[in-house]
Amino acid sequence: MIIIQITVFACYPAQGLARPANLEEPRNVILMIGDGMGVGQIEIAREMEYGKKGRLFLETLPHTALVHTFSANNLVTDSAAGGTALAIGKKTNNEMIGVTPDGAESDSILDLFKKNGKKAGVISTNTVTDATPAAFTASVPNRWSGQEEIARQQLNNEVDVLMGGGRSYYSPEKQNGKDLIKEAIQMGYTYASNRDELMQAKGNKLLGLFNNSYMNFKLDRLLIGSKEPSLKEMTEKAIGVLSNGKNGFFLMAEGARIDHASHAGDITSIWKETIEFDKAVKYAVEWAKNDGETLVLVVADHETMGISATEPLDIQHLKKIKATPQYMVSQFVKDQNSRSYRAYSIKEVLKKYAKIELTDKEIAAFNDHLLNSDNKVYPQYLAAWEIGSLIAERNNGGIIANKVRSLSSTGGHTGNMIPLFAYGKGSEVFSGVLDNTDIPKKIASLMRYKWE
Repeated sequence: MIIIQITVFACYPAQGLARPANLEEPRNVILMIGDGMGVGQIEIAREMEYGKKGRLFLETLPHTALVHTFSANNLVTDSAAGGTALAIGKKTNNEMIGVTPDGAESDSILDLFKKNGKKAGVISTNTVTDATPAAFTASVPNRWSGQEEIARQQLNNEVDVLMGGGRSYYSPEKQNGKDLIKEAIQMGYTYASNRDELMQAKGNKLLGLFNNSYMNFKLDRLLIGSKEPSLKEMTEKAIGVLSNGKNGFFLMAEGARIDHASHAGDITSIWKETIEFDKAVKYAVEWAKNDGETLVLVVADHETMGISATEPLDIQHLKKIKATPQYMVSQFVKDQNSRSYRAYSIKEVLKKYAKIELTDKEIAAFNDHLLNSDNKVYPQYLAAWEIGSLIAERNNGGIIANKVRSLSSTGGHTGNMIPLFAYGKGSEVFSGVLDNTDIPKKIASLMRYKWE
């Protein structure tokens, strides 16, 4: 006897995707985004943390896919358009948040969960008002000029959990005299400004702002005496608050500084930040295993700097680096009335923190590049990016060249496909080669939600 198994699909025209009719929807969805995290970043972290036979936890998840990330107006997406695609299921132009290229606002997958009676939150090691977290919680035409408005929309939309950096955008200085933190407390949010306050926080709504700007790199936290929570601790707290609801929840958790480390070619921090992200993934998946009704997705918004694990990579030397390029540059002594730095300070700092002896010629070339660069993307980080590239080159790291980065409108993002890993209820529909817009569409389809 030949038994033929037939799977019946119910089509959801609004999403344009098919859903197995016998598939139960998850109660909760946890979407974990490693900003800028491609295969190279994963491989760097795996080899540096566990050796060539080791595995990251995220690699153990049972279902995988590859994802295209191009934006509406570019082969290479920035984080705004990449985050928006993951949030609203539609392509948009680089620098746009939560809107289509014509400027029309669109509900995000987080909005759909809220409209269906579920709790929702976003956490990030970035500012909560930037790019990926913003794409799920707000709609503005430009990521750079709209962060004050994004903060206002996040509170107006009553997102249940907001955690990360970006305290300055909630301040009276940025809000025409209004103190959005005080307003949040009046709305019923518990506010936390550091790790200790977060650990003690109670309540059904939580606002955690742990830095005026980005949260600090893992590598620098001991050096500066950081009192910030880890991404794992933020994830644990967010799930604890959101899971108190009766109807389930949606959580987006972002390891944002993988991208920032990659922009700088900072291989040591790529390792540290990816491991930090992987620990948060492990907590979420283990919670989902106990819960039994949760879907966990792990993905990136794009890849940054074409990172690769090269054969001659000097892993042992890279492990000895004690600070990020950003911290090292902060210790340089600046030349008066100039964008360049004193040679002796550059030499001393690189020797102390990176175990590198720079030649006078290398220092002169570095300063000359700072004086003559016309780089327009994150110009405040140009010196750190150049130092990171120099360290990567000295240690035979695989990154795209300085010139390519300087010509890039995204500061070094690539169009490389990124991996997706999935676990839990409904995870089997995430396989093959996908577009980034497919991900929220598939989530909506699993939940039987329809975008209007």
